[in-house]
Amino acid sequence: MTDDTVTPGPEPELPVLEAGPDIAAGELLLRAEHVKKYFPIRYGVLIQREVGRVHAVDDVSLELRAGETLGLVGESGCGKSTLARCLARIYDVTSGTIEFEGTDISGYSRRELRPIRRDLQMVFQDPYASLNPRKRVGTIISDPLHVHRAGSREQIHRRVIELLDLVGLSEDHINRYPHEFSGGQRQRIGVARALALKPKLVIADEPVSALDVSIRAQVINLLDDLQDELGLTYIFIAHDLGVVRHVSDRIAVMYLGKIVEISPAEELYERPVHPYTEALLSAVPIPDPDLSAQRKHIVLEGDVPSPISPPTGCRFHPRCRYATDICKAEEPELVLRGSTGHLAACHHPLSTGAPAGQDPAAAAPG
Repeated sequence: MTDDTVTPGPEPELPVLEAGPDIAAGELLLRAEHVKKYFPIRYGVLIQREVGRVHAVDDVSLELRAGETLGLVGESGCGKSTLARCLARIYDVTSGTIEFEGTDISGYSRRELRPIRRDLQMVFQDPYASLNPRKRVGTIISDPLHVHRAGSREQIHRRVIELLDLVGLSEDHINRYPHEFSGGQRQRIGVARALALKPKLVIADEPVSALDVSIRAQVINLLDDLQDELGLTYIFIAHDLGVVRHVSDRIAVMYLGKIVEISPAEELYERPVHPYTEALLSAVPIPDPDLSAQRKHIVLEGDVPSPISPPTGCRFHPRCRYATDICKAEEPELVLRGSTGHLAACHHPLSTGAPAGQDPAAAAPG
């Protein structure tokens, strides 16, 4: 009789949380080129036919390097969350390519994406909906480790305790259910789950928008500290430019499915190039009441056009105070507007101290 007994090998070791990622800081981690995501609109009962499409993300290109934080801002409904889900391959893209560490993953199947999931995680916007109410906290955080078979049961248990401590929770919380926690604590649980497999990229989709103001700073500071400690790379999505400025190295501004401006964070605040960015910045609260009273608030006229039938040319032209005939006829390209990697898509880019369309020399003093 043949002995078919298989001798079990050593349990795989979990990656150490304190160590940085394998990719060196500054190396290209993620590249998206001409990414489009259209949602079909169908009509009919028995036989459904496509009668239109929602242009949620329309020809977006961007790059992200290891160790940096890219902020993504814009009004509600501009496509920020949809783009995030495309980059994380939760959604299939309609067209375009997404490269992660030099590998095109835009056409990967679920099975092919499994090893990529270890390195690419998301923190979702709603801490109440993103956690399974029927599972205990320990199970929620350990699920990614069990799915990827990352260690023995004892190792996974130790890692869960380590993760809870990392995000400011205690071992006593491991057997509680999500409804027993506040919004800020739930978001910390979501952060712990995202960090379980020591990812290289974390996409934070408006992680503080559902939280009280007093809790937002705690979660933002937590994410900032974890980036320094673990060498993480972030895409931080929000509609609040004040929050994004605190955490981002670069900021991309999105409007109606398109990126209209990308710039280093401080330069975007000091010298916005696109009129839409100018309007967003004018709405950022200033703590000083005297300075706030002196600043001119730009009120955009009209409503955001429908993403089902977006306007021709520049998509912002129906609400832009600088729009001319060329804005209605031709779509501007995202081109370099300076020597610091400042990109903008506008036919009438704003210059330092001068309104769009005005000669900068005429605005210069003396």
